[in-house]
Amino acid sequence: MKFIAMSLGVFLWVCGTSAAEPLLLPADSAYRQARAGSITLIDIRRPGEWRQTGVPDGAVALTMHNSKGPNAFYETVLAAVDRDKSRPIALICAAGNRSRWASRFLAGKGFKQIVNVAEGLFGNGKLPGWLARGLPVVPLK
Repeated sequence: MKFIAMSLGVFLWVCGTSAAEPLLLPADSAYRQARAGSITLIDIRRPGEWRQTGVPDGAVALTMHNSKGPNAFYETVLAAVDRDKSRPIALICAAGNRSRWASRFLAGKGFKQIVNVAEGLFGNGKLPGWLARGLPVVPLK
């Protein structure tokens, strides 16, 4: 009985964690998948950040800092995937915090396949980040 209770607790923890936390994708995998067209990579940083570093090659630049609020951000993401909430998307920011929030937000709006490039452009203390991996960026157009 103790084993069953413990197994149930682990199952609920895993299910609860996966529902609350977006899946993570390393920057190099996000780059390969974006270039192959199997995922829509979205850089959600601010325009000033894009001008400083460029935008990850293969990414769409759609800031989450929309002056019209979070629902306007949602609408821009929805347009980027042709209004198909089942299309896989990966979100990237500077270090993974904003992309984690945005992943949760979009999941709450019905997006089904969201991953967080949690190391971001600059790294997160555990992984080096897009730039340190030597992955390409393009100037903001």
